[in-house]
Amino acid sequence: MTSLASSVSKNVDGFLQFINKSPTAFHCVDLVKKTLTSSGFKELRENEQWNIEPMGKYFVIKNGSCIAAFAVGGKYQNGNGFALTATHTDSPHLRVKPVSKRDACDYLQVNVECYGGGIWHTWFDRDLTLAGRVFYRKSTDKICQHLVHIKRPILRVPTIAIHLKRDTNEKLEINKQDHLQAVLSLKTEEELNKSCKKEEPCEGNKVSTDESKKHHSQLLELLAEECQCAAGDIINFDLILADTQPSCVGGLRNEFIYSGRLDNQMSAYCAIQGLIHSLDTLAEDTFIRGALLYDNEEIGSESAQGAMSEFTQHTLRRMTRDEYERSISNSFLVSADMAHAIHPNYSSLHDREHQPSLVNGGVVVKTNCNNRYATTAFTATVVKEIARISNVPVQEFCMRNDMPCGTTVGPIISSRLGMYTVDVGAPQLSMHSIREMTSTQTLEYYLEFFKGFYKNFKRVYDSIDH
Repeated sequence: MTSLASSVSKNVDGFLQFINKSPTAFHCVDLVKKTLTSSGFKELRENEQWNIEPMGKYFVIKNGSCIAAFAVGGKYQNGNGFALTATHTDSPHLRVKPVSKRDACDYLQVNVECYGGGIWHTWFDRDLTLAGRVFYRKSTDKICQHLVHIKRPILRVPTIAIHLKRDTNEKLEINKQDHLQAVLSLKTEEELNKSCKKEEPCEGNKVSTDESKKHHSQLLELLAEECQCAAGDIINFDLILADTQPSCVGGLRNEFIYSGRLDNQMSAYCAIQGLIHSLDTLAEDTFIRGALLYDNEEIGSESAQGAMSEFTQHTLRRMTRDEYERSISNSFLVSADMAHAIHPNYSSLHDREHQPSLVNGGVVVKTNCNNRYATTAFTATVVKEIARISNVPVQEFCMRNDMPCGTTVGPIISSRLGMYTVDVGAPQLSMHSIREMTSTQTLEYYLEFFKGFYKNFKRVYDSIDH
């Protein structure tokens, strides 16, 4: 096997290019779609008939933020089952509210709400921008959507000076309604643009009365420029605040990756790359290999595009041609979400025997007897054997007994489908911060693990008495 270290630069660079172009779940799915298409995958649509064949490669998208990809083994027969991975595309962020127009003390502000369990103090004093999707009217009978990612800082959430709040370093208190609203501009700038403030019908670049009441006219003009449409044609949008600082390699020996959204776009990227790089053995496989990238995991997965929905069952049923129940009994799912590496300044927060490392520690198997993770002794055995064959080290993670445990899509899918499931992850620091951290070696092991899972699952699965 080629040394992992020999391909570090290429693999890390590929991931950095991906995540720097992926500020939102919508961008993530769009990039995955392009990657799959270039590798010969065909898009299926939910409202059309499907014709699934051996050696076929397919994907289906939900809401532009969830994607499921499948590669059918050359020796697949109905009922043989699936080898699946499941990750998610979303991360905690600040999202623009439906009515974002806000001003105070001669500042124009953008009204935002908190998505997921972010570490919100890390969003202060960052150079922020906007990214997401915009719906606009192209003609009287055509409405288009466009992905936007403004490539310059336009927003900032400023902290309060220590002179005005002397106990800031001892007691950080954030009121999420009052303290996280972002500054867009000075109010005096708005007065210079009188034409955009007139409440007139949509015409040319003028803003419609309804939308100009909801959002600052300058903001709508900026979005219109990105979409190459008139500001008055904008109907609605999903927009989030995003950091403008690009993801990069750092550390004394370039051993770290500094980036936002490692949780969980790193898992999503590695799962798709693993699926694609396993295709050279697809002809001999009797299973369907698949990668499920859900949205809304950070807020409970209860959406049409989340792991709690019927999307998974509907998709798998259609892939199996009425052999769904038999297929599920022969299937296996790897739920992949990032894991907590041991923190050098807070090591006491880990169980002493469960301290995942960023230094050559490898993939983390996550266990919780209260089923916050779906791992069992059997499913962990499957994964550990696959990792051994793939030359990837394995670490164990279990929370302290006196601390609550987070969860993933694993228990959701496992319970809804009755499918064997294991929870794994790649260790990282600063999870849910606007700027997270992992190691380049961790990325290498993670990529190798996913490829090894797709290539070796059937052999390992059949070798275990179950």
